[in-house]
Amino acid sequence: MPLPLDADAVRAWCALALDALGRSREEIDAINVYPVADGDTGTNLYLTVESAARAVEAVFEGHATTGPASRPGLAEAVRAMAHGALIGARGNSGTILAQLLRGMAEVLAPARDASHRTAGPDDATTAPAPASGSDDAALLRRALRRAVESAYEGVARPVEGTVLTVATSAAEAAATTGGDGAAVARAAYDGAAAALEATPGQLEVLGRAGVVDAGGKGLVEVLGALAAALAGGTPAPRPPAATTPRGTRAWQTEGCPADLGGDTLPGAGPAFEVIYLLEADDAAVARLRTRLDTLGESLVVVGGDGLWNVHVHVDDAGAAVEAGVDAGRPYRIRITHFGSAAEERTRVAEPAQRAVVAVVPGAGLAALCGEAGATVVAVRPGEPPAAGELLQAIRRAHAREVVLLPNDADLRHTAAAAAEQARTEGVRVALIPTRSPVQGIAALAVHESGRRFDEDVVAMTAAAGATRYAELVVAERQSWTMAGVCQAGDVLGLIDGDVAVIGAELAGTAETVLDRMLAAGGEMVTLVLGDGVPDGVADRLRRHVRRGHLAVDTLVYRGGQQAAPLLIGIE
Repeated sequence: MPLPLDADAVRAWCALALDALGRSREEIDAINVYPVADGDTGTNLYLTVESAARAVEAVFEGHATTGPASRPGLAEAVRAMAHGALIGARGNSGTILAQLLRGMAEVLAPARDASHRTAGPDDATTAPAPASGSDDAALLRRALRRAVESAYEGVARPVEGTVLTVATSAAEAAATTGGDGAAVARAAYDGAAAALEATPGQLEVLGRAGVVDAGGKGLVEVLGALAAALAGGTPAPRPPAATTPRGTRAWQTEGCPADLGGDTLPGAGPAFEVIYLLEADDAAVARLRTRLDTLGESLVVVGGDGLWNVHVHVDDAGAAVEAGVDAGRPYRIRITHFGSAAEERTRVAEPAQRAVVAVVPGAGLAALCGEAGATVVAVRPGEPPAAGELLQAIRRAHAREVVLLPNDADLRHTAAAAAEQARTEGVRVALIPTRSPVQGIAALAVHESGRRFDEDVVAMTAAAGATRYAELVVAERQSWTMAGVCQAGDVLGLIDGDVAVIGAELAGTAETVLDRMLAAGGEMVTLVLGDGVPDGVADRLRRHVRRGHLAVDTLVYRGGQQAAPLLIGIE
């Protein structure tokens, strides 16, 4: 049964899109040959939509704290979706997708704002009545059309045969379709799918590789999710499977261009991808566009209202960042060297037999894991690594066998994509699903490179699985949790990912968490102190464990992580 275009539909759309991209991202990564064949378009799109979905969920959670009758309206939900996508956008295609969503929000939000204002002053905490199916259809047609216009405005030098072409065909198909909102969304999906199949004939590099555009395929998945959400959750038919690029394996293993074309290989174009968020006014951004366009290519600047996401491929990364500084305040700066992976593949040194790659959130943890022999992927606050970064770390380890420790439950899809790509390059990769750095520490402690690979993986997996984990974080806002209602500034004790304790200060809350965890037994407590946490906290917790659990040892590390002031492991 078709559903109205409301906040619940946006929430369902985000969830379905995230699921669809999670299932297809490996395939999308594999066909990523334009503008740079760096194999992470699927994961970048996944992370962009993940950020959008989280922003929408935060809106629903915020309303839940004010009472069961409070529901967000469409305007609030689509604005959150667009903002979440903007601040979490990854890569060229992710940045364009963020602008497509922003363009839709520019139409959907004002329309529902207007209907909300006519509902009366007593309706401030409830969503307005849903519009009719015909209203939804007209609104969605206009939103898709504005999305395309907005995306073309954000791309400095649009290229046909890419996600832009697919988006255009979706909007055109929607414009000529009658019916309700679900019918329009389905028409947009069908139009996008048809346009995707034509992309190899529009862009030479795709034709030579024998693939469709990776970003376009991701957009088809997102539009299929929209059609499914408005149709009541019935999934749209899966788009045709994309083919693997001709010559990809040869390029990956030997470093030769095969028949992909030199302009798509890492290192053949600009050396760096530079991405940052920028706070600046419109006039400064206009000057920035002109300046960056002379410095590099694949320039995409999206956003508005003072907040922008800047993406460009350049040889001089410093100049690109300096241009942002001159325009306003850049932050969350990410610089990726395209050539590093190719350089790793061309090394002539004999690869080591085995290596461990570990994802860690702080300098102290990075040093600790590095001393244990791991190749470290450092996580920047609020910026989870993309599959391409993990793949580069696996290559950098230069080993025949690699154990991958993501150390974060949210990285499972990203790590799986990197592991699968590495396997196609001939590396034997075992992914141990560690959900916390303390589980990674436990796994590293039993790692023995002299053992058979399977035996080593089993031992490390067992050690990680036997380690219960907790983290203490500070609540950013009032919210409902499994332990009750928390207020902004409260210390939350999460055990195995769920909020179990709400306290007023770090050490006292940690003591309660330790008591609950040790009630089930344990021989070793590991404490990892976050950035700025005083040593006195560790001393107090050591004494607490010693008083209540005489046979339990305590190890303390200064991890330097910023998101969680304290990590706890119990073995």
